[in-house]
Amino acid sequence: MNEESLFSLKNAWFRAAVGLTIVCFVISALIGFVWLPSVKSDPQFQGIWNAICSAAGVPRQWHPVESAVPPSVKLSRVELESHQFDDASGLSIGRGATLALRCTMCHGPHGISEANSPNLAGQSATVVYKQLQDFQGGARVSAVMSPMSRDLSDQDMRDIAVYYASLKPAVPVRGDPPAIVAVGAPLRNIPACASCHGGVDHKIGSPWLDGLPAAYVKAQLVAFANGSRHNDISEQMRNIARNMTPEEIATAAAWYAGQPHP
Repeated sequence: MNEESLFSLKNAWFRAAVGLTIVCFVISALIGFVWLPSVKSDPQFQGIWNAICSAAGVPRQWHPVESAVPPSVKLSRVELESHQFDDASGLSIGRGATLALRCTMCHGPHGISEANSPNLAGQSATVVYKQLQDFQGGARVSAVMSPMSRDLSDQDMRDIAVYYASLKPAVPVRGDPPAIVAVGAPLRNIPACASCHGGVDHKIGSPWLDGLPAAYVKAQLVAFANGSRHNDISEQMRNIARNMTPEEIATAAAWYAGQPHP
């Protein structure tokens, strides 16, 4: 059998192969462009034509779509820049020290907490500034911090932030980091803690966790996991924390605090 007769419609095997290919194509098109989109309950998928257009990615201006549903909680709207506090003056730091006198009961006279409140000494100014803004705006809620931040001006927050950033941080003595801190759990979409919180890199707006009380870090991870804390702009901490086991949360919190692993 020569090549010409092999690929001829006179060849029964060639006709069968072509027919089978056409049938598979039609079935795939019906499933992908009609059946799968049509099972969605969204209004833009109703009807065969709308389902086909939706699957093909064609705008359907003739079919109005309801506007996005607003979030049920207040989200962080703070805009941060990597060098926005680089030009902080001594006057700003001094003014921040005066304003921070009201913070000493929880955060310590030198920014080192003697309770389970976070240490602020040496903390990145962008972090302190963002959290104060979130407390004031309602993106983060606290029975103590929400009213404390209510009357602060933007400049007040900036001064407090650069003051705490100027203090010497607490540096715990500890051994090698556990796996959840050093490498995370990639198969469960948990990156290494150090990839954002220092050690490998530092993402703007992410706090240094070194020396933070274990009870505080654990409480924040649990709050992110259950959604009661939601001021992470891209929802990255909520997505990470909800994939962590209670043991991993406790281990990470204890290591950053310089305590033995539970």
